[in-house]
Amino acid sequence: MLEKLRKRLQQHTPQRLDHVALPEAAVLMPIVERPAPTLLFTRRASHLNTHRGQVAFPGGKREPGDADLYATALREAEEEIALAPGLVQPLGRLSDVISLHGIRVTPWVGIIPPDLPLVADPAELDAIFEVPLSHFLDDQRTHTDVITVDGVAHYVPSYHVDGHVIWGLSAMMLVELLAEGFGMEIDLYQRPPGALRHYPERRTPTSSRSAKAERAPVTRITK
Repeated sequence: MLEKLRKRLQQHTPQRLDHVALPEAAVLMPIVERPAPTLLFTRRASHLNTHRGQVAFPGGKREPGDADLYATALREAEEEIALAPGLVQPLGRLSDVISLHGIRVTPWVGIIPPDLPLVADPAELDAIFEVPLSHFLDDQRTHTDVITVDGVAHYVPSYHVDGHVIWGLSAMMLVELLAEGFGMEIDLYQRPPGALRHYPERRTPTSSRSAKAERAPVTRITK
């Protein structure tokens, strides 16, 4: 499964929004190399002023010392969950997404060994957990969030797993991973069957700058 994923991501051409002048951030989507592979997530600490309790991938804003956005993702993962950069096997990047707070986020996919002594930074996180990839490949969503941004409806799956809710920006990144990395028939722009939950229409900071940017997946970022 993971070797097929590697080949598919190497052939994938993600959408880049380098022309959009916004602050940059990056996240790492760590796939744990188990007999039945899992995807690793974090949960933001309950004492934070914003986005408390939200599920996300390790990541954050780019700093001046970061050589590139992959370096940003690795640094943030090391700071947040004590994941040593040398243990990550990079598979490739996914398309840039833009948050409603005006941050351009680049997701990177990597494989990590199982049973690492990962530790959540208590200043930012209160949990690290894994979800079997099969949960997503079997499309075990609880419902679909309809997030309309600049007139474009995004059908974003929402998953409830062991008390955790995976939705929003993380779920949008996950959709591309499933579609491009595993060939799953899933699409942010096609209405799926099942229950829908509608949100008020939103606008993004880039809506007046670029039609291409308008089409980019956009929602809240947890950093």
